[in-house]
Amino acid sequence: MAADVGLEQSGDGTVQPSGAEPGSAYAEEAAVLAALGFSKPLVARLTRLASLNGTTLEAELLHCGEVEEAAYYGAVARAFRLPLIEVIDPATVQDLQGIDAQLLQPKQIRINHRHKPPQVAIVPQAGRLAEFSALLIRLPELGRGLAITTPSAMRRAVWAAGAARRVRHAVTDLFDREPHYSARVVATGRQGLAAGCLVTAIVGLCLSSPGLLLPLAHATLSFLYLAGLMLRIAAVLQQRQKRNLPLQMPEDPLPCYTVMVALYREAGMAQQLVTSLRRLDWPSSLLDVKLVCEADDRETIEALKGLGLPAHFEIVEVPPCHPRTKPKALTYALAGARGSYLAVYDAEDRPHPQQLLEACSRFRSRPPEVACLQAPLIIANLAENGVSTMFAVEYAALFRGLLPMLSRYRMPMPLGGTSNHFRTDVLRKVGGWDPFNVTEDADLGLRLYRMGYRSETLRCQTLEDAPTSLPVWTGQRTRWFKGWLQTWLVMTRDPLGTTRQMGLAATLVFHLLIGGMLISALLHPLILAFLGYGIFVLISNTVVEIPAATLFLMLVDTANVFGSYATFLALGVGSMIETERRKVGWRWVAVPLHWLMNSYAAWRAVNELRTNPFFWKKTPHRPVRQADKTDSRPL
Repeated sequence: MAADVGLEQSGDGTVQPSGAEPGSAYAEEAAVLAALGFSKPLVARLTRLASLNGTTLEAELLHCGEVEEAAYYGAVARAFRLPLIEVIDPATVQDLQGIDAQLLQPKQIRINHRHKPPQVAIVPQAGRLAEFSALLIRLPELGRGLAITTPSAMRRAVWAAGAARRVRHAVTDLFDREPHYSARVVATGRQGLAAGCLVTAIVGLCLSSPGLLLPLAHATLSFLYLAGLMLRIAAVLQQRQKRNLPLQMPEDPLPCYTVMVALYREAGMAQQLVTSLRRLDWPSSLLDVKLVCEADDRETIEALKGLGLPAHFEIVEVPPCHPRTKPKALTYALAGARGSYLAVYDAEDRPHPQQLLEACSRFRSRPPEVACLQAPLIIANLAENGVSTMFAVEYAALFRGLLPMLSRYRMPMPLGGTSNHFRTDVLRKVGGWDPFNVTEDADLGLRLYRMGYRSETLRCQTLEDAPTSLPVWTGQRTRWFKGWLQTWLVMTRDPLGTTRQMGLAATLVFHLLIGGMLISALLHPLILAFLGYGIFVLISNTVVEIPAATLFLMLVDTANVFGSYATFLALGVGSMIETERRKVGWRWVAVPLHWLMNSYAAWRAVNELRTNPFFWKKTPHRPVRQADKTDSRPL
């Protein structure tokens, strides 16, 4: 193969597409590649791949790893005696309306030089080079202002030229278009008024009937707690085993699929992440991997560049701008997403190789209203210590117990922060992620439901590691609770409007999921205190001496506390495979401590929502130290 051989031209300068099979859909491209000096076996292999994937020979060539992008376009430039521009200065590119279209399909941009006439930089297509050659023959003056460039160079210039506009759009667009969906305003005036009225009523009750407040609070809390428990019991009763069933894979040609990973201070995770993403079972010519980094995080960016990323990987640099959050970075990069579907992963994720294939097949078989698919997250280091074990049980309960039940009954789903798969057009339509919500996943899942869409679950899992130290766990969990508080406040700004959008049943499920979780976390110590008081009363008095209402509340408190622990374990451990259950071992006895830790993090979140609502607490990650032995078969 000789990638630097020029195209053969006839006496009049036109390209001669010699050697192509007559009638072949790829005849012209094959002739061009042959004229450039690529071998017949390679062209034949590229033709088979292009036919299989529904792409072009040129796309397969640029992603096969056997030719550099600059070398290929340099050969084309020499054939037409045009200059090659390998690096475009962003200062010479004007940020015009519609320029972001060049991120999706690079074709041409105007370069405005300071001391010489402007140029039009183009990315020619192999299948149209004969047509382009004929055009230059008819209009020779056209070539004087033309230059050849590469798709990567054009995208880099467009990203940089429109950075200020794009980051401003990422921060303000949702709030400007749909302010009632945005967490930019922590609480509205009406919510403040309602909170003030509630506090006034409590104070008034304390002053007028101090003996009534505690029993009333006890009864209210106990029944709210019980309602949330009922939802988890329903999930336990609905558990279904679906292992060892064959996965349905797509049969038609695959579409382009975008994979986005937001990275910040993750230089140490770069190698593992790229290795994991390269294992995805998807043609590289149809894969659009975007590694989204903060522009001032040079350590991570240089670590990624040092890996020699394949052609389907792209580093997107997000200009520093408040708020410094993952959803803002993802929304910024959404402008360049080329795929029909889009998946979001985290730096530490190791997705199942066939996860994209399963998601594509499910999207094609489901109605358009199914806008998101959530893959289950499995904790690989569950046996490292008690913190990671409880984390693993919690994730199993959520992703393999509760969310599948919500999907089955078409209820709203608070998504996990990773392994979400979206229809890209719907994601753009609903405004992407809220840059001010620090649990953007739960917020987006509920916003999709409010706008007429819904989510379902996948079987192909993603492996990740849980925090193993209490400070790291507490910081992460505080951010989660703060984001759930933000989401609940957004959803309750107009309770009647939200009910009309979602329906009564879905609204109740939402309040049990988010509101119930917040109440149970914040007030779990109080429930324990009520239970302890009930036990004291029971010990100090005979049963006949205890008022019936007090005895009834004691029974409810007992059911709440021990029922919560039992359903937590039944959903979590019951959803695990046998290998995971053995690793959990005796650590399940730490459930009460785990719930108290959640309460501590929830109260920290309440304070942080007041003092620093949009602060994103970074969770540090580390590469896996040995090959993971968790069962990698689909669930």
